[in-house]
Amino acid sequence: MKELISFIAQSLVDRPNEVNVSEVEGNQTTVLELKVAKEDLGKIIGKQGRTAQAMRTILSAVSSKVKKRTVLEIIE
Repeated sequence: MKELISFIAQSLVDRPNEVNVSEVEGNQTTVLELKVAKEDLGKIIGKQGRTAQAMRTILSAVSSKVKKRTVLEIIE
């Protein structure tokens, strides 16, 4: 899942080498923290948050297949 979010984010931004996805494992939930360059933050969030919501929806669908809850946090 980490690789999926990284691939999507790198495809959207102008500075793909500054995309960093870290994974924090919990008992029932995994948190994926996405960090991008400040200039690319708007592209990741999207108009009215639609891009971020779409990424979270994809992540939710994939994580339900493996029976684990995964949350995406976009770090400024």
